Amino acid sequence: MANDETLHARIEDLFEDWNRALQTCDAKKVAALYSKDATLEPTLSNIVRDTPEAIEDYFTHFLMHKPRGKIIQRKIRVYDRVAINSGVYCFELTDDGETRSVMGRFTFVYLNEGDDWKIIEHHSSLMPEGDSPLDTA
Repeated sequence: MANDETLHARIEDLFEDWNRALQTCDAKKVAALYSKDATLEPTLSNIVRDTPEAIEDYFTHFLMHKPRGKIIQRKIRVYDRVAINSGVYCFELTDDGETRSVMGRFTFVYLNEGDDWKIIEHHSSLMPEGDSPLDTA
């Protein structure tokens, strides 16, 4: 495997790959970034998605908001073939010409499948105390 710095950069890029897939508004492209046995605990739904079809269905609806994500804070950890990227992100969502920002916490867990990293676990939740990305206390 690559050295730590290169590997961490690759894990950072995986979020950008995912975010670019969102920009296509193609739920199949987004869902293709997930492993066949992945679990998605999404931001804007109470339903846990644990099949490729259910993950694609979530993104079919989520992409209607024209999401654009940006990482505010992250921590990356790599353990052999597993990598974890967790932290805080902000999404701009657009509905009926109105754009709003939504802050959320995220955890992406990736599994190295040969030459490719796939999302095996993705948890995203709204900030519990509003839109402040970091505790100021």
